[in-house]
Amino acid sequence: MKINYDYCPFCEGKEFIEGKQNGHAVVRGENIFSSQILYHIICKNCGSVVHSFVKEPEKLLKKKNR
Repeated sequence: MKINYDYCPFCEGKEFIEGKQNGHAVVRGENIFSSQILYHIICKNCGSVVHSFVKEPEKLLKKKNR
């Protein structure tokens, strides 16, 4: 899936910032002892989150499933 950051789908703004959500709002997968920070691409014009992701999704798997 290709993400298009040319414009915001909500307000058609053209500038974005990357933010991160961490602390108690981390993402956990099969491996409950490993967590990932959730990153967001946010429109600077309207503040909408247009995309969320973790940078290393494979770390959410148990070691035997990596």
